[in-house]
Amino acid sequence: MGSAGTAEETGGEDMPWGEVTPDAARRLLVAAVEAFAERGYHATTTRDIAGRAGMSPAALYIHYKTKEELLHKISAIGHTKALDILETAADGPGDAADRLAEAVRSFVVWHAGHHTTARVVQYELDALGEEHRAEVVQLRRRCDAAVRRILNDGVKAGEFDVPDVSGTTLAVLSLCIDVARWFNVAGRRTPDEVGAMYADLVLRMVGAQGPRGSQK
Repeated sequence: MGSAGTAEETGGEDMPWGEVTPDAARRLLVAAVEAFAERGYHATTTRDIAGRAGMSPAALYIHYKTKEELLHKISAIGHTKALDILETAADGPGDAADRLAEAVRSFVVWHAGHHTTARVVQYELDALGEEHRAEVVQLRRRCDAAVRRILNDGVKAGEFDVPDVSGTTLAVLSLCIDVARWFNVAGRRTPDEVGAMYADLVLRMVGAQGPRGSQK
């Protein structure tokens, strides 16, 4: 994939993984995302990662003790971002339909705009060690809770027709996450267009009226 993959999915941010310092640690993290997405966690070596970052394998261990520590850093940051997106929407203005549309739209836009990162974040969970996996699972449960809260609000208000809130929560999140698997920057839809389309689909799924101001 190379550095182009990172350049293609900056998602409007000035610098991908800008919260990671120093610069060498950030470069290693970017290289790890690319390598894990291209080859898979288990097939990637620390030498692969260091080489992509233009550094020696010895330099990698100054910043990350193990390959698993790198994956944990990627996964923790990614899941924290996902949680922020969903909780911001759940706590936002408007009725349940407005908040559900915003949650889906923004979550899908992130998974499309950062598809390489999102594939690693969402699909390499089982490679984490027990302690790190438990930490990330807790973040995933909070993501689930944010969407479930919106759905419960909609059911209580009579806005949604959802007999199984837990099952529908899983379906909504799965639908959004899967965008990272198939999204192509060379495709005919932009992340914003896919986000609007999915918001419309999910509102129809829960029996709500068409989304406010979405693109048809």
